[in-house]
Amino acid sequence: MNYAKIKGFNDILPEEIGIWQKLEAETKQVFRAFGFREIRMPLMEYTELFSRGIGEETDVVSKEMYTLKDSKDRGMTLRPEATASMVRAYIEHQLYLKNPIQKLFTIGPMFRHEKPQKGRFRQFHQIDAEIFGDPSPKADAELIMMIMHLLNRLGLNDLTLAINSLGCKECRKEFREKLQGFLAQKKDLLCADCQRRAEANPLRVFDCKEESCKKAVAEAPRLLDFICPDCRAHFQGLQDYLKAAGIVFKVNDRLVRGLDYYTRTTFEIQTEKLGTQNAVTGGGRYDGLVKLLGGPDHPATGFAVGMERLVALLAEETPALEEKPQLFMVALGAEAEQKSFLWVKALREAGVWVEAAYESKGLKAQMKMADRCGAYRVLMVGENELATGKGLLRDMQTKEQKEIGLDRLVENLLKEMGI
Repeated sequence: MNYAKIKGFNDILPEEIGIWQKLEAETKQVFRAFGFREIRMPLMEYTELFSRGIGEETDVVSKEMYTLKDSKDRGMTLRPEATASMVRAYIEHQLYLKNPIQKLFTIGPMFRHEKPQKGRFRQFHQIDAEIFGDPSPKADAELIMMIMHLLNRLGLNDLTLAINSLGCKECRKEFREKLQGFLAQKKDLLCADCQRRAEANPLRVFDCKEESCKKAVAEAPRLLDFICPDCRAHFQGLQDYLKAAGIVFKVNDRLVRGLDYYTRTTFEIQTEKLGTQNAVTGGGRYDGLVKLLGGPDHPATGFAVGMERLVALLAEETPALEEKPQLFMVALGAEAEQKSFLWVKALREAGVWVEAAYESKGLKAQMKMADRCGAYRVLMVGENELATGKGLLRDMQTKEQKEIGLDRLVENLLKEMGI
């Protein structure tokens, strides 16, 4: 039987990993400068955490979660997103007692059973950042500033920032009623999913990609016409901070998020390079979620970045450079093999990537191995070199060769390679 990976689950191969490592390193450096600390949560949580936190009627909970039962018949789910898990950790460990303002981030895999497409997989990876304890629009603006700075630093500049306000629980009531009445008149134009959403979660209709649904909601009521004075002031404050920071944005009054916990600020950063799935990152405020999941009534705001989409964009802008060994050690004869074994050990401990043959082979076979793995230099040591005390160092690109003293060899090689 020939085994293959599961559909929607991808291998990240060695020649691809460099872009991922660069993305993770840049992320950690930028986030650290903004005062964010890393947290790592388990991949699996009790199902109730997501069904309650995300919302029973969301597509994620109703269609996309990977759920199983344990020996005690408890629902266990591979996390479909990171925010609910981070809120659970924030509450369980009472992080708010150490500092009223907590700025946290995590990087790792998520799981959703949905149709695989460009930039979207069933196992996918996210960068997730959250600020707990600050209700002001300045916190929202800081998050947007941080992710825009990271994207620009990665060389991604052809981006569009869209923002909106979803209002609060109170001021959204009237809008919900008006929208439900409007959608009832358009029921025949809506897809089956949106007919269900129209009653249970009407804002999600704005997020549907079906053309008939887009046309149906073209004349729908505008949420921004219904938000209360406090939410309006919050949204204006966000715009003022973004303008002060020189960040260009557009207000999109149809922008919503697919999860129930969002309130007030919502935003999305888009690119035209990924087709219909054009969102690079999205996020917003979720002031009621901590309390909903059993914690104190603390505000929160955050975002998530799809790493596969970022990697795809980075690969277009900067093709990955395959890493290659800095040195290949060619040893000829038993004594040379014994000495080279210890030299390789010392060089690796000094941080040099060195390769060598595991079996005794001739010069031609070992040089072929060095060429095949792409080593930049080859050091050749045999009986003659041991007798003279000088090995032969060959540059595999220029083909130039020079002698190098075997006495204090590691020190000599590090100096030669500028390390």
